[in-house]
Formats: sequence, C-alpha cells, structure tokens
Amino acid sequence: MELGTSAARNFPSPASGRGTVPSPRLLSHHIWSRSTQCAVSSSSSPAGPVDIRSRFSARMTTAHNTGTPDLVDFNWDVLGFQLVPTDFMYLMRCSSDGVFTNGELVPYGPIELNPAAAVLNYGQGLLEGLRAHRKEDGLILLFRPHENALRMRIGADRLCMPAPSVEQFLEAVKLTVLANKRWVPPTGKGSLYIRPQLIGSGAILGVAPAPQYTFIVFVCPVGHYFKDGLSPISLLTEEEYHRAAPGGTGDIKTIGNYASVVSAQRRAKEKGHSDVLYLDPIHNKFVEEVSSCNIFMVKGNVISTPLLTGTILPGITRKSVIGIAQNLGFQVEERNITIDELLGADEVFCTGTAVVLSPVGSITYRERKVEYGKNQEAGVVSQQLYAAFTAIQKGLVEDSMGWKLQLN
Repeated sequence: MELGTSAARNFPSPASGRGTVPSPRLLSHHIWSRSTQCAVSSSSSPAGPVDIRSRFSARMTTAHNTGTPDLVDFNWDVLGFQLVPTDFMYLMRCSSDGVFTNGELVPYGPIELNPAAAVLNYGQGLLEGLRAHRKEDGLILLFRPHENALRMRIGADRLCMPAPSVEQFLEAVKLTVLANKRWVPPTGKGSLYIRPQLIGSGAILGVAPAPQYTFIVFVCPVGHYFKDGLSPISLLTEEEYHRAAPGGTGDIKTIGNYASVVSAQRRAKEKGHSDVLYLDPIHNKFVEEVSSCNIFMVKGNVISTPLLTGTILPGITRKSVIGIAQNLGFQVEERNITIDELLGADEVFCTGTAVVLSPVGSITYRERKVEYGKNQEAGVVSQQLYAAFTAIQKGLVEDSMGWKLQLN
C-alpha cells in the first residue's frame, strides 16, 4: 500500500513560499487550507495561523555523516529510548455526538486540560505505539498500522469512549509522520516511534464517561528500548504485585496498566535487572507478560507463548512473530505456561513495539537465577526471528504478508 504523493515533497522552498497541490488523500480533516498552507489554530499559536510547510522547509538541514538533505541535524549514534521533541503533532476532538472531525497538525508542545478532565481524575485514556522506518532510498515504511487502529477501537469500547475510525487513525498517523519526516532516523540508526493517544479531555466530577474526547498523535526518534541494545536482558519474577486480573483491563492498552508496574519495575532495576516478569493473579504460577511486552519460550522446535485469556495484551509484534515462526517451520503454541516450564526452556524472548524482539539472558525466581544461552548472547531461534521480523519491518525483503504501508 502507498500514500500518494509525499507531504514532504509538497513543502515549498523558503524563497517561493508556495508548493504544489498535495495528494487528495492529504486533504482530509481540513488539514490543508485552500491556499495549500497547513494552518495552526490561534489557540496553538498566539500570532495566528502559521504556514507549517514554510517552517518545515526552512528548518531542514543535513544530518551528521548521512548526506541526506531531509534529516534534522542530530547525532543519531547516541539515540536511545527517551523523549526527543519533534516539530508537529496531530489533534482531533470529538463533537457532542461523539464523532471525530476537523483534525489538524499543530506545533509539538503542551496541551490544555481542565483539572476535572476524565483522564486526569479517572484514567479514561488509551495509548498505542508503532514505528516508522526509513529505507535506503528514503521512503518511509509503517508496520501494520491498521492493527493499532483496530486495537484502539476495541479498547475505546471497553472504556465507553468514542474512537476515531480506522481511516481517521491511519490518516492522522501518516500526516504526523510526513510532517516530521526529517526526524525519521537514517537506515540502521533507529526508527520514528509513533504514539497515538485517546483521552477523556472533557471535564466531569462524578464517575462517568467524559463529555469530550481528544485524539492525539505525536512522534519521537528512538533507538533500542533497553540500554544494552540487543544484548540479552535480565528479568525478575514478581510475586507480590500483579499486572492485571480477570475481568479487568489487562487486554487493552489503557494508561492505567502502565502506571501500576512502575513500582515493581523500579525495585527490579535497583537489583540490577532489566524488567519484571508477572505471574497470573489466581494461582501465582502461570506466566503472563513483562511490564510492557509479551513473552515467548523455545523448547526444541516448539515456540510457546501465554494464551490470551483477558489479562494479557494482544501484542501486534506478538501476533506478527507467531506468523513468522509458523512460516519458518516452527510449531507455535498459545497455552498456559508455568514458571517452572519457562525456567526449563532452551530460549526465552520478549516482543513488543518498543522492545521489538529482545532475548532474555536470565530469569530470577525466588532467589534462583536461571541463565539462557552462552556468554550472554542471543539464542539461535531468537536471532532468526529477530532477523526475519526486522527485515520485513524495514523493507529489506519482500513483504509476502502485506504488513507494510509505504509513505512516498
């Protein structure tokens, strides 16, 4: 799939102040004005409407050692997984009848919220995460954004929130990525992390659905999630706290799911571990997931991952890795996995949009530390799946799955 003409190519030069007419697919939600200028509302810019395209073009520079003219001047070699403010973000609010309309690109920055906003008082909010990669030829690829749009709609239904349509979600993501195209790292230096959010922005005092909702998309260039890159990580098994419970919201990407893991995660890191492995809340023996990613185990030619029973997030990377593993000839099982089984595995790895596919070097359970692999190196199966997954994600091989979305 392709997105017509690149928005970046329609940005004028500083001298002309005017460019060609953008693709019709870029005209939705009134983002582009009749004069082909992308205006920012006066609430976002005290000086009134701003020609975003002129600003974008004027600020384009050549990056360190890349020779690519549409990259920001940035040291990509030190890129980690921290917030790097970019140029623009996308905002769209729902009307009184719950229909989202009139989205717009605005300069990246703070948003205004009433202290009584439902998201601040009752946690009525969802988030998503996906990535954009730059190919050698400069084209930008998205990976399965349709799945993120669908997952947000499922989560919104659970939290009694209206949600953007799949088409609105995809268009917002495309526009935000193209407006920040100069922040997509060079090939092999990282990716552009995309964070769509849906929040109850309307003010309300009692516990009830908010009267207004805001959909936001911002982006940030990122490197590896864990500081040691692809080196195997260390997990500490948590028995006191649980990430989710049956009948709760563990299977949707609600913001509260992540606040609840911070305490256990901090304790684990203080003990020298990378992250926390959570067990089920009923028997306290079945493996569920890590703080922000799914988990897999390898035993012979069988790859197993915990069954989705309502307490585990249905990860898009998880789903993709299962498909790739099956195509490579592995037997894949989705089932309940005990902690003892996991400790006896040949290999263990985690998957997620942020972590991609991270091999696990050790798991500590009740003071017992079990190590996987030799010399802290990723296992053979983990390396094989990582290579196959990232090759598709980065456009290095033919996409027989139809997972990539190309932005020209």
